Amino acid sequence: MRSSNPVFSRRGFSRDNGHAQFNAAPQAGGPAVGTQQGNPYAGGNPYAGQNPYAQGDQQTYANPYAQDQYGVQAPTTDRMTMDDVVMRTATTLGTLIVTAALAWWFLPVDAANMGQSYGIAIGAGLVAMVLALVQSFKRKASPALILAYAALEGVFLGVVSNVVDTHIASGAAMQAVIGTMAVFTAVLVAYKAGWIRVNRRFYGFVMAAAMGFVLLMAVNLLFAVFGGGDGLGFRSGGLGIIFGIIGVLLGACFLALDFKQVEDGIAYGAPREESWLAAFGLTMTLVWIYMEFLRLIAILQGDD
Repeated sequence: MRSSNPVFSRRGFSRDNGHAQFNAAPQAGGPAVGTQQGNPYAGGNPYAGQNPYAQGDQQTYANPYAQDQYGVQAPTTDRMTMDDVVMRTATTLGTLIVTAALAWWFLPVDAANMGQSYGIAIGAGLVAMVLALVQSFKRKASPALILAYAALEGVFLGVVSNVVDTHIASGAAMQAVIGTMAVFTAVLVAYKAGWIRVNRRFYGFVMAAAMGFVLLMAVNLLFAVFGGGDGLGFRSGGLGIIFGIIGVLLGACFLALDFKQVEDGIAYGAPREESWLAAFGLTMTLVWIYMEFLRLIAILQGDD
């Protein structure tokens, strides 16, 4: 059974008898799937050579690459394509950007309105987090849920970005956007060139590092809330810069996992609605990277 939580697992990975398994699929720059060379886990992976999206006796016909006896490829109108992923991702990110811009303009962060605007932003961020968790544990994609998450997350990012840009580091929002775009482009190029190999070891390392990172940040937040100040100092000064860089690197690793998810889905003939899950994962990862850049810039310029 595939893990239903895309926060600490990706749909390109599955579980069998309690052990994480990595679904073999064509990899950028790698040998063809189905060969021992192309899949280092072909001997021990119960899913090697099997389409995880096929059901029962329909595995051959559910594979968009399957051909009949006359060499005619099966219809793929209900299967996920790269165009589907691009369109859904553009829709999700577009919704987020529009609501962020509206929040920037209509929720002022001057002294008189800071409390109200920040309260709205925190509320939107909490609801967005709940919606993200609900979608993460759903077995099927809900476009309405994903777009609602994007809209509310945009409100949160718009106000927070405006606060940092206005009161801490002028131009920080645009710098964070440029940094996020640069990381996305660099990881995409490296993945397509085969410089990044997403395998079971890579996945395990990234998940362990991410859980450790999130745990440390949660502890730091608790100390900050109940003890005041900057907590344990993981988000300020020299330690803040170090943890900010680690956060960006983790985001880059999550991008590689997202790209692998998309590649697996297309190669295995995933249902078209799974392109919404790919868009959801990419959006969450890009938000993560943007926020880490925003914190880094605030620390670096705020100390000037």
